[in-house]
Amino acid sequence: MSVTVKLVGFLVALAAVFGGAVGIGRAVGPVDASPAANHGDMGGEGEHDMDDMGMAESDAASIPKGLMVSQNGYSFRLDQARVSPGTAVPVSFTIEGPDGRPVTEYVEEHEKELHLIAVRRDFSGFQHVHPVRAEDGTWSTTLDLTAGQWRLFADFKASGAEAVTLGNDLAVRGGYRPAAPVAEARTATVDGYTVTLDGELTPGEEARLTLSVTRDGAPVTDLEPYLGAYGHLVALRSGDLAYLHVHPEGTPGDGETEPGPDVVFFTEVPSPDAYHLYLDFKHEGVVRTAAFTVTGSGSADTQPAPDDESDDGHADDAH
Repeated sequence: MSVTVKLVGFLVALAAVFGGAVGIGRAVGPVDASPAANHGDMGGEGEHDMDDMGMAESDAASIPKGLMVSQNGYSFRLDQARVSPGTAVPVSFTIEGPDGRPVTEYVEEHEKELHLIAVRRDFSGFQHVHPVRAEDGTWSTTLDLTAGQWRLFADFKASGAEAVTLGNDLAVRGGYRPAAPVAEARTATVDGYTVTLDGELTPGEEARLTLSVTRDGAPVTDLEPYLGAYGHLVALRSGDLAYLHVHPEGTPGDGETEPGPDVVFFTEVPSPDAYHLYLDFKHEGVVRTAAFTVTGSGSADTQPAPDDESDDGHADDAH
């Protein structure tokens, strides 16, 4: 066989193979070559929230608050993602708006422009503080931080926008000693006060939670207003620390709401998991925090939101 005939035969065979490959490609469809989004690390650096992954706004709005670093065009940016432990650790951050600049105009909600919640990921060390904002939009405060991974929640409403709660992680250097696991706990004692929680959490249904405050066995009937109510309740889901919307019944001075011993809240949980609740109440000029753990019963129609480690806000939020 001549060299020319062999060459022609090779070219014909090559064309057949190429054509077959094209046919298979058309049948199967194009391969998505875009790289998968990276997860943010536990220190909060280089995070990719769910919006960055292309999550539709409607989907982002349907998940519990506090799981995302960015939502509705707003981003929670910590100046430092890693700090040393201490009783008064400086923490500063900005809230970036849709234009990429720090937000400097807010609407007061519950008497403050922004509420900052801090809790270690084992649900210890809960703190609710109100940072000071500089003219350039930088928020600053101090926190009592022990070694370990902490979750910070920024709860705010920018002017002209809906209220949102964003979350970010803060790593604290040092030897981490986890707190002992907390079982179901509906009674808490703090500084001589005893607070009991009554009510059940059922996924998909609004729950009425009554928290009763006593001291030395006597009902406390002269609670003082705190952030526009006789108490402020934060609820966090075990595992991903989803931050749930909680709202109080009545307001001080409305002629109906009594200043204790009962403080009533309403909330709805998305799944039958354990929830950690923190009640801030004020009496004799001092704000104290009582902590509880309650497990939801029944089942939910929807699946729980993905864990924060895939990264991910008070619309009226926890009050």
